[in-house]
Amino acid sequence: MDIERLPIDGVVLIRPRRIGDSRGFFAETFRRDRLVAEGLPCDFVQENHSLSRRVGTLRGLHYQLPPRAQAKLVRVVRGAILDVAVDIRRGSPSYGGHVKAVLSAENGHQLLVPVGFAHGFVTLEPDTEVVYKVSDVYAPAEDRGVLWSDPALGVGWGVASDAVHLSDKDRALPPLAAAENPFLFEAATA
Repeated sequence: MDIERLPIDGVVLIRPRRIGDSRGFFAETFRRDRLVAEGLPCDFVQENHSLSRRVGTLRGLHYQLPPRAQAKLVRVVRGAILDVAVDIRRGSPSYGGHVKAVLSAENGHQLLVPVGFAHGFVTLEPDTEVVYKVSDVYAPAEDRGVLWSDPALGVGWGVASDAVHLSDKDRALPPLAAAENPFLFEAATA
């Protein structure tokens, strides 16, 4: 398992090693001891599975408020997505910044999104299935989000805005400047 720390502190790209032969492949997709050794969050309590039928289906940008805030470990089991994590920790040097990664069933990569980030993805292939672990259960009363097309974020989704398929909920999310957001950046101490 290769762990790559991305340009925004806390977000990590994980590349599980695949062992293949004529039957297919085997891969360890989660190793708690490896994440703990890297100082990464890994106390997952729920796993979710979504199916998006159409290319250009966009889900996000979502987060949950404390005390139900969630870290996420995201992977694709069929199809492909452009996965996005936006830093919403007030006071962070990268506040409002984002990182992106293409996750697919073919490449097997995963994105670890820590607490304090809004998360979303857009599908790149039809019938895409995403599986992700979360560090707290879904809490509808704490569910929040940021508008996917907020110009202050500058996320290039790679899909024309008139071709994006959104839920009514995601279409109505506020821009980051107006979002309920209690997350604060805590600099690491040496």
